Amino acid sequence: MRNCFYIILVFLVLFTSSCSRNGKGNRETPIARVTNVYLYPSDMEGIFDPKLNEKDSIDIRKKFIEKWIKKQLLLQKAELNLNFEQKDVSKQLDDYRTALLIYKYEEMLLRQQMDTVVNLKEIEDYYNKNSNNFVLNQPAMKGVYIKLHSNSPYQEKLEHWIRSDNPEDQKQLDSYCFQYARKYDYFNDQWIYFEALRKQLPLHVTDIDGFLRNNKYVALHDSAFNYYLNIKEFKVSGNTAPINLVKEDISRILLNKRKMQLLQNLENDIYNNAYNRDKIEIYK
Repeated sequence: MRNCFYIILVFLVLFTSSCSRNGKGNRETPIARVTNVYLYPSDMEGIFDPKLNEKDSIDIRKKFIEKWIKKQLLLQKAELNLNFEQKDVSKQLDDYRTALLIYKYEEMLLRQQMDTVVNLKEIEDYYNKNSNNFVLNQPAMKGVYIKLHSNSPYQEKLEHWIRSDNPEDQKQLDSYCFQYARKYDYFNDQWIYFEALRKQLPLHVTDIDGFLRNNKYVALHDSAFNYYLNIKEFKVSGNTAPINLVKEDISRILLNKRKMQLLQNLENDIYNNAYNRDKIEIYK
């Protein structure tokens, strides 16, 4: 509804402003004309970015003029072919204005009164109550990923460290990757989407769910690099999504609920206040 209002408003402004300055009483030199309607330089104020080069500015000017001309031609066709009742848009404009004013007022109140911080406990509580609503549409995993130059030393030790659960081996892995790894992602304690990782590997598989089920450790290589992937846990498509992958979605849901509740309270408060002050009367 708001988009329609803006379109009609801009349309009417262009039309009425041009009609009101159709050659008499306007000292500007017109840029374009459609029958007795003129487009003036002042109608184009604000459409140019000062940072644009001359060519881009010319292109924008040309497109604006063409669009204005087409609008005027369509408007004139509409004026000729619609009857009086069809051309009476006053009610629609009033409805659009009403909706727009209410929207702007609500937006102002939301900016002033709505708490936009969603804490972790709120997210966890909502997830625990509604986890079945969050389903993976692609596989996810936990693990370790390392990318090395093919000539990096001690890679046989690396293959042991990456698969080990021993804390000392983990320290060795961290130290080694700090020195030699081109890429080192340790996400044993956090879920990621496998597709984001697959794009970094010389790996060509069509059945990703099957690949994850049948591979815990993967070593790959190309002409310049070796790639190591240890899969600690995985979830295939259709499983419940881990909370860290849907935290942002939950945050948006909670904020929207908060917004709807605030607006509902606003409507009720305004109504009750008006009712108590005898501003409302319903005639039977």
